[in-house]
Amino acid sequence: MAKLTQLIDNEVFRAYATYTTIVLLKMMLMSLITAYFRITRKAFVNPEDTASFCKGENAKKYLRTDPDVERVRRGHLNDLENIVPFLGIGLLYALSGPELYTALLHFRIFAGARITHTFAYLIPLPQPSRGLSWAAGYAVTISMAYKVLKTALYL
Repeated sequence: MAKLTQLIDNEVFRAYATYTTIVLLKMMLMSLITAYFRITRKAFVNPEDTASFCKGENAKKYLRTDPDVERVRRGHLNDLENIVPFLGIGLLYALSGPELYTALLHFRIFAGARITHTFAYLIPLPQPSRGLSWAAGYAVTISMAYKVLKTALYL
């Protein structure tokens, strides 16, 4: 079994760690953006969140949905649906012994696609920008999964 120091010395694993950190930080940023939109739009889902604006019956008017908040939430949900599989499949891929150039290409395209997808969701950019950025990231994850299966199962 490989020691942790061997993994850290592995250039592909370091690339994986770098781009994984980038997309995880981007996903964490979506939580802050959601909070920002909730506060600036005064749209909350929990009664206790309205306490800083008013008390009692007046607080109920802040218990509502807002289209901008919901848009950010959908972008965040899309991150969860796509980044979590990338984490697992990307790790297996990094450990499957790919060439550094190929691995960097996969990791960079995925990170770029997720960042582009976020901008396309938040600005919003016209379609098919969001759809294409989602498809690019999804295709990268499928490509890495195929390589893992081909290496591990000799497909």
